[in-house]
Amino acid sequence: MAKKFYVTTAIDYVNARPHIGHAFEKTLADAIARYHRLKEEDVFFLTGVDENAQKNVEAAEKAGFNVKEFVDKNTGFFLELCKKLNISYDAFIRTSAKDHAIVVQKIIKKIIDKGDIYLGKYEGWYCTGCEEYKTEKDLVNGKCPEHNKELEFRKEEAYFFKLSKYQNKLLKIIPKYVIPEERKNEIMKRVEEGLNDLCVSRKNVDWGIDFPNDKNFKVYVWVDALINYISGLKDKNKKYWPADVHVIGKGINWFHSVIWPALLLSAEYELPEKLLVHGYLNLGGKKISKSLGNVIDPLKLLEKYNPDSVRYSLLKCSVFDDSDYSEEILVERHNNELANKLGNLVSRVSSLIEKNGIEKCENKLLKKLNIKKIERLFEGFEFDKVLNEIFAFIDICNEYVQKKKPWETKDKKVLYELADSIKAIAILLFPFIPSTSEKIAKQFQFKIEFKNIKIPLSEKSKIKKGEILFQKI
Repeated sequence: MAKKFYVTTAIDYVNARPHIGHAFEKTLADAIARYHRLKEEDVFFLTGVDENAQKNVEAAEKAGFNVKEFVDKNTGFFLELCKKLNISYDAFIRTSAKDHAIVVQKIIKKIIDKGDIYLGKYEGWYCTGCEEYKTEKDLVNGKCPEHNKELEFRKEEAYFFKLSKYQNKLLKIIPKYVIPEERKNEIMKRVEEGLNDLCVSRKNVDWGIDFPNDKNFKVYVWVDALINYISGLKDKNKKYWPADVHVIGKGINWFHSVIWPALLLSAEYELPEKLLVHGYLNLGGKKISKSLGNVIDPLKLLEKYNPDSVRYSLLKCSVFDDSDYSEEILVERHNNELANKLGNLVSRVSSLIEKNGIEKCENKLLKKLNIKKIERLFEGFEFDKVLNEIFAFIDICNEYVQKKKPWETKDKKVLYELADSIKAIAILLFPFIPSTSEKIAKQFQFKIEFKNIKIPLSEKSKIKKGEILFQKI
């Protein structure tokens, strides 16, 4: 039996078109899924959209659309992004689907039966951008730091979840669950300060999931949204739950590291293994987001550039820290690394092999590639460092061509070592630039499987010079 591996992204609000942050997160999760498939694990990869949020309703009204039409139209852009970015998801969840609502109500009923939900009154400052009530200590100059907006004061009857009951258990869970260290520490500090019970319903709203046993209320969107990780599995729940890794941005760390495990504990579900909290992409040092209006539209980038170039440029960004990103950075990474280094190596070597052939021998060159270190970095989600290691080896291969001069010597053993090394490079790059790796595999005649890194290339491979992998921009 293959080991199971279940990976998810956060689900995206569809109040506007996708921005580059959405592309970054989906590509991160896709690289994780592809790596585990390379290891011949049984992978399930879930992504999707949050269609029940009130901010979607407000955006639809502003645009003069019926909510359902508006949500359908914008969800289409997220599906298009996944397709163009070559995201290998197994399921795409839409939270307006009936089968999702059934699972949400079932889980909330379990929590009610446990005695962990009660009716009370709520008043406080509400951020529509976060879809969350804020305490004074959450604010900066009276505004939400995430959206830089004034909050509105709301007063309503509501259902509450006994979040405070799970404080001690959460303090034990979070250190093993949240990565990196910095994100774990900030959450621990907040939990240690004490937890308030969580408002889990909304009154006077028409859009969303009915609260069990009380049609006057809808389920609070964040509770509904988090449950997608279970409902999205449908009949595969027993096989894949719990999740091995949830991939999310740091702005929603609190919901995933505190509220989600507490709900699962109450409903008596197994807890997910890891929460990978990534940093933001910045434009000139400022966070890129719809609310700040400085978005980079990934669909427009994908009209201009090769999907693998977009993927590579994103995955070279730091996973854990905030990174600057722009079209100029994409072009620079495409030209300097993909075209000059990888593309040039494959082009030169395949051209020389077509003329001279190869002769099988021990590949001493491959010993300079530290596969164990790459695996360790992969398992630690340090993708920028994985790429640095692979491209350092590409540099070694390019230097080897220069040093051995096979265009003069016509040395078939040198060309074999280079071809066998290109095989290893293409397999390791598959999670990042899958289409390019597939082209190289076809050209050099090998299968993309992790175990094939160490299985020598067949000398019967008929290698010919192919098309240029990356045209300079």
